[in-house]
Amino acid sequence: MNPDGPLIVQSDRTVLLEVANPHADDARHALSVFAELERAPEHVHTYRITRLGLWNARAAGHDADEMLAVLEKYSKFPVPQSVSIDIAETVGRYGRLVVERDDEGLVLRSTDRAVLTEIASNKRIAPLLEGRLDEHAYRLQAWARGQVKQELVKIGWPADDLAGYTPGTPHPIDLDTTEWGLRPYQQQAIDQFFVGGSGVVVLPCGAGKTLVGAGAMASAATTTLILVTNTVSARQWRDELLRRTTLTADEIGEYSGQVKEVKPVTIATYQILTAKRKGEYAHLALLDALDWGLIVYDEVHLLPAPVFKLTAELQARRRLGLTATLVREDGREGDVFSLIGPKRFDAPWKQIEQQGYISPASCYEVRVDLPPDERLEYAASADDQRYRLAATAPAKRDVVKRLVERHADERILIIGQYLDQIDELADELGVPQLTGATPVDERERLFQEFRDGTTPVLVVSKVANFSVDLPEATVAIQVSGSFGSRQEEAQRLGRLLRPKQSGIPASFYTLVARDTVDQDFAQNRQRFLAEQGYSYEILDAHRLDDAA
Repeated sequence: MNPDGPLIVQSDRTVLLEVANPHADDARHALSVFAELERAPEHVHTYRITRLGLWNARAAGHDADEMLAVLEKYSKFPVPQSVSIDIAETVGRYGRLVVERDDEGLVLRSTDRAVLTEIASNKRIAPLLEGRLDEHAYRLQAWARGQVKQELVKIGWPADDLAGYTPGTPHPIDLDTTEWGLRPYQQQAIDQFFVGGSGVVVLPCGAGKTLVGAGAMASAATTTLILVTNTVSARQWRDELLRRTTLTADEIGEYSGQVKEVKPVTIATYQILTAKRKGEYAHLALLDALDWGLIVYDEVHLLPAPVFKLTAELQARRRLGLTATLVREDGREGDVFSLIGPKRFDAPWKQIEQQGYISPASCYEVRVDLPPDERLEYAASADDQRYRLAATAPAKRDVVKRLVERHADERILIIGQYLDQIDELADELGVPQLTGATPVDERERLFQEFRDGTTPVLVVSKVANFSVDLPEATVAIQVSGSFGSRQEEAQRLGRLLRPKQSGIPASFYTLVARDTVDQDFAQNRQRFLAEQGYSYEILDAHRLDDAA
């Protein structure tokens, strides 16, 4: 207990963080290891301690004593006994069940006979077991390694998977470090991944997740399948691997809607893997095209639901998930935990920023008033139409122009959700636009012109959210988004966090229609930024010039 501490721990496993407290940043960073931010108004943020958060922290190497020490160090009042006991017991559940392998196949083992009896009597788990080996073990169906882990998480007994992985077909891959080297946290992420065997590495955009992937590939020295969000991302992965490793162009294949190459390192899109023909997945053969020793899931928080089912059958292959946030808007974090693997490494954004590896960023919410006629139209509209009306309010266009003028001579991304809004902004500003309809070659040309400064302003749709390397972007103006998506907020801010040769700090603006659902959704998106230690400054559009 610390009377000057910034935390209040409550018996319902919520934790209140007093934002103005001088110790708030340190407490936030320590707390975010095992607790999830739920609400982030101006003065008091609310975190919740969940089972999955505790298990992820345990898998990443944090024990219950360490987590309780954080609460006791920063809590104003004594930590409720019920919370202390609950944390200790929940963390203690991780690893009480173990998936192992013997000469005959897979074994589900526990030293706790009662736990083993409980799970064996579960109607969804019982069919996955072949028979009892002894009082501490059951034989597990050969195909059920992924499914049993999913079911065990659901009933509160997460298994530690120690059954090992196929080495795959050996393929030498070395890092070409003549002009660069892995940063300490990147090497630590790789080391902790291999200690755990499979799992997820969480790093902010701009912190070099691709290099962690390359380092893992070099350590595994095996054939590798890399799954990415789109074709642009696939080509950026290819270019980065050619630049950072000893791999040659002949060793890297692209498997997408346009090209179907299978090589020792193959980069495929999620879309092609989930494409169907006559009701069947048409490209499943890719998963067994080679004896893959490593599968890398880029932007794992965007993994399409069908890929979970496919991944359940790939448990013998080592799996690395890369992401800036474990938040999934569909609530399937438990499936990432059980099928890709638990969190193995997580570095707070602010910590990496303080080390100089990502650019500092200032975040602003600019509130825009709707004119009376538009406010009446909004009020009279159906619920499912209101967000679009608020998000695409014409009043936002004038604010965008003023912000572009304010940041003249900088590289500016204007990001929108709706194509007609993107068209209007591009026309009024006289700048190029880039959407899902833009051909891949044209996208790559526009991105390159943005990088070299030929085209300093781009209006883009959500296609620019993911895996696009634009290191010199210093300003993002978000005019509309995917409702209250926290994962989207992470990606959009991430466009600005690559270190800049110019040294100009980043500015992230979100334009919000006041007193509408647009403002409500913005509050949800801000939760992610608050969790990472960023705060919003609220600006009024009418006084924007005064705040310059």
